[in-house]
Amino acid sequence: MNIAFIAMSGIRACDTELLELGLTLPGFVERSKQIASLPSLGLLTLAGMTPKRHEIHYFEVPNVASKLTAVHLDATPDLVAISSYSAQIDEGYQLAQRYRAAGVPVVMGGPHVTAQPHEAQKYCTSVILGEGEAVWLDVLRDAEEGNLKLIYDARKCDFSLADAPMPAFELLDISNYNRLTVQTSRGCPHNCEFCAGSNLICSHYKQKPVEKVLAEIDRICEIWPHPFIEFADDNSFVNKAYWKELLPQLKTRRIKWFTETDLSVAEDTELLQLMRESGCAQVLIGLESPTLAPLDRLELNSNWKRNRFLAYKDAIRTIQSHGITVNGCFIVGLDGQTTDVFNQIFNFVRDAELYEVQITILTPFPGTALYERLKKANRLIEPTNWKKCTLFDLNFRPEGMTQDELRNGFHDLAMRLYSDEFTQWRRDTFKQNLRETTKLLRQERVPMAKAV
Repeated sequence: MNIAFIAMSGIRACDTELLELGLTLPGFVERSKQIASLPSLGLLTLAGMTPKRHEIHYFEVPNVASKLTAVHLDATPDLVAISSYSAQIDEGYQLAQRYRAAGVPVVMGGPHVTAQPHEAQKYCTSVILGEGEAVWLDVLRDAEEGNLKLIYDARKCDFSLADAPMPAFELLDISNYNRLTVQTSRGCPHNCEFCAGSNLICSHYKQKPVEKVLAEIDRICEIWPHPFIEFADDNSFVNKAYWKELLPQLKTRRIKWFTETDLSVAEDTELLQLMRESGCAQVLIGLESPTLAPLDRLELNSNWKRNRFLAYKDAIRTIQSHGITVNGCFIVGLDGQTTDVFNQIFNFVRDAELYEVQITILTPFPGTALYERLKKANRLIEPTNWKKCTLFDLNFRPEGMTQDELRNGFHDLAMRLYSDEFTQWRRDTFKQNLRETTKLLRQERVPMAKAV
């Protein structure tokens, strides 16, 4: 079969005023652009496990009106697999309908489809629920026989990352990317109410064997001599012993990398040193709130962040003292927040001397506990307007302020946080602090050497 793997790759806010701000505030849109420019690791993984007898192609479609989409249709593949974020799922559905109208069967999967299978079934031939690797070979077999099922429910399977296939990185035009993704784990023990990560398709935390991770990085290095790797984990350092085995070997690959984690990494100086030596440039940490009360019951399994709130600033300084920048993430619109939150975030960023900061509006993604709670409380404004699942658009009724107050406060905070002056101050402060830390370490080593 001729199989087309298509990733819907366009992410954009609906808020026109925010888009205009973004044109002059590159720091504000930097992270969202990076996410949008990442290839679909899920589709590349399925492509990697597809038997060689099939002809496979990987495409990225920014929107259904793009010229590239017409090229896809002209090619008339035998099977199409489409992946999309919630924000662009409607366009994914449109594309699926166009292929079906041309007589091409379409399979869709991912977190949104897993959360809304009956919706997705209206537009495609088959839906995959949960982890696609567990059922992809069944999909291919049935497609060859012309007998695709309506639903392939991988949630009933216990897929092990020890069986993870090598993603088909060779399908990519590397010149289109500034980073590629490698996954070391799925799931997160914190299970935050708002999280739309891999917990939506994976029932429990699982880890990929070290040798498989290294093999994927080596494969990337074959096609990209000096890659920047983003580890596509929801929380990388849950298993610190695992990383202490991986990082010394990662160091020999001479790459730069980025990942997401929680603040517990600051408690392990050995780990921080290994991270820096192996090329870690930055970690993204979900701080969520600059004050204590909104953190209460934010996680479904524990009050982990609330219990560590008093250590936030010291932990940030510890991480950054090792030459690893911290991208601290805050959510506005959490229950318990008032209009004071905008000044509170700005002051926290300044006082903690954060190198990078990301602000988002609380977003009720389908499938999350947050979505269900707000829906039950009749606090969703447009329950099925998935276009607003961008992290930058307001689609619920906040508790401690009006919608206009939240939206306007967010705009104002973005202008202050990402102004050239404040951004440069954050960069310069990090460099100055790192120089002072390095100087102190050298001074400590000299007396020790003389004593010896």
